[in-house]
Amino acid sequence: MQPEFWHERWRHGQIAFHQPVADRSLTLHWPTLELAAGSRVFVPLCGKSLDMLWLRDRGHPVVGVELSSIALEAFCMENGIPARRRLQDGFEIYEASNLELFRGDFFALTAAALNGVDAVYDRAALISWSEELRLPYVEHLARLVRGGTPMLLVTLEYPQSQRPGPPFSVERAEVLRLYSPHYTVREIARQDILESESRMRLRGVTELFEVCYRLRRHA
Repeated sequence: MQPEFWHERWRHGQIAFHQPVADRSLTLHWPTLELAAGSRVFVPLCGKSLDMLWLRDRGHPVVGVELSSIALEAFCMENGIPARRRLQDGFEIYEASNLELFRGDFFALTAAALNGVDAVYDRAALISWSEELRLPYVEHLARLVRGGTPMLLVTLEYPQSQRPGPPFSVERAEVLRLYSPHYTVREIARQDILESESRMRLRGVTELFEVCYRLRRHA
């Protein structure tokens, strides 16, 4: 999944991964992270996700990173957010009340640029990467956060042979392989969502689970 793939998706509005409401796993399981009020949350590959507004509405300053300017401009326009823009270290940064959105390459982001975050929320980042890019993604993410930082991770599991990604199926064993060197990993929920995903059924998928994990970065 090279950058141009995602630019094309956004240019042509092929964004079926975007949800019109906050994610169910987020609303149900975010409280289990037991974050203090005002904790800063990092959302990698954030798109124009309404999950960011849900987090902000609960008192969390949100920091996101996204490749597409179309996504970030749509997020601001569709939600009436008067964002200011500035350039920093090769990124165009959209700033608004308790929002700081970096437009650029995730792999160019540094811990210094993030200036400290207290938690990570990943609903659509890991499952957007093809297999060969997942480990580089996880390794770079681990470099961006401090020891003890918690993360809520949401993945999908389905027979990958039945349709090509993205979103890709990432099995529990793969999650453990990728994250265990840097995080403690605990599966906290698993839900059969095939009935509510007509697009996947029409593509021939016969089994589909949304799986939620709670992780914590090693000290």
